Amino acid sequence: MNLWNKTTARAALALTASTLAAVATTSAWAEYPDRSITIVVPFAAGGPTDKVARDLAEAMRKPMGGQSIIIENVGGAGGTLGAARAAKASNDGYTLLLHHIGMSTSPALYRNMTYKTLEDFEYLGMINEVPMTLIGKPSLPANNMPELMKWIDANKGKINLANAGLGAASHLCGLLFQQAIKTDMTTVPYKGTAPAMTDLLGGQVDLMCDQTTNTTTQIEGGKVKAFAVTTSKRLTTPALAKLPTLDEAGVKGFNVSVWHGLYAPKGTPKAVTDKLNAALKTALHDADFIKRQEALGAVIITDARLNSAEHKKFVEAEINKWGPIIKAAGQYAD
Repeated sequence: MNLWNKTTARAALALTASTLAAVATTSAWAEYPDRSITIVVPFAAGGPTDKVARDLAEAMRKPMGGQSIIIENVGGAGGTLGAARAAKASNDGYTLLLHHIGMSTSPALYRNMTYKTLEDFEYLGMINEVPMTLIGKPSLPANNMPELMKWIDANKGKINLANAGLGAASHLCGLLFQQAIKTDMTTVPYKGTAPAMTDLLGGQVDLMCDQTTNTTTQIEGGKVKAFAVTTSKRLTTPALAKLPTLDEAGVKGFNVSVWHGLYAPKGTPKAVTDKLNAALKTALHDADFIKRQEALGAVIITDARLNSAEHKKFVEAEINKWGPIIKAAGQYAD
């Protein structure tokens, strides 16, 4: 056999071996999933993210072959404990992570994280976006955004802004609002939304910016003053439809919502991540899931962020957006 033929033969053998390896790898995961899957939620049970996860688990069960999907709540440290648990899990597709906007803010908030957001996960796709509302205590003299802005100007240095804790959506929205209006307020962190809302209702704090999942009932009941929504367009929910956007009200360019995404540990086989992505897309078209999410004021993702590359690109952009805001505020944890 001449040199050319030997080289050709070796190349053919290498190609065959590569093809067989690929087929073997795909075949090895053909039956996935053959047991239950766990979705780690890095927050306590009963909260908005937990609710999204449980609704999604039910909607994904059928397209995942009927296998049960278990929710594991691993709260603490603004979601970083649960995210670390998922990042270090076996990359076989049986442990996933469902996280919110904190996936992109933690790198700036926490200096000693044990995982890297953009390097230690496979991005499976985004799920939804939840609008936020700017609300005030019932005794606040302002009744609309123009009046609120005048009140803020007249009370600089005296205003208390509540949030549900470091890294919470309400904390992030509050930081962005202060930056946007170039006014510092006294930030009052609580251990969760419930105690923050209790003090707002009681007049112990002045303002809060939080998810519609946490504020709509209070707004409907007239228990708080509602001033604006944080999205680029007005909402259609009856209780919120009359509220202007912050952009309309003069806080130009303000646009923030709480989003959720699904992740797997880095190195999870492509055959598995493809199945998970397909199941996610199917779940987001499930009528019951859509109904439940709309009841929370959430908007289902329908754009390119359903795909891995665009999901990751979006999170990277969010990291770049929030990092400077958080660092400028000097609010971070060890």
